[in-house]
Amino acid sequence: MNLVEDQQAPRSAEGEAKVITLCGSTKFEAEFAEVNQRLTMEGCVVISLGMFSLPDLPDYDWTVDSSDLKGRLGGVHFQKIRMADEVYIVDPGGYLGESTRREIAYAESLGKPVRYLSRERLAQTGDGLQE
Repeated sequence: MNLVEDQQAPRSAEGEAKVITLCGSTKFEAEFAEVNQRLTMEGCVVISLGMFSLPDLPDYDWTVDSSDLKGRLGGVHFQKIRMADEVYIVDPGGYLGESTRREIAYAESLGKPVRYLSRERLAQTGDGLQE
């Protein structure tokens, strides 16, 4: 048995590895990678963003397709949220854009637990306001 097998991994209600969908701004690609790695090492199944920038495709004009593309990608991400046991918001410094706010509202409407990177960092450092 190795170190990973010895640790108790987070489990869903069905006893399987917990599925966590990451949400947040595409400008935080490095933070997404860090969170993805940490949660994966904890034994979770992580669903992340499909891309952080539009691919450079020869002979394809993204500006013509931008509104339809944004809607399609948003729909795919909502499906990723539906598939999750939990949603994890990658929000360094507490930054939440419009799309991320929409995703949080959707996750909450489905009763999904929502965690925030910024709040976990505050709890770890002991910074923040006392209630």
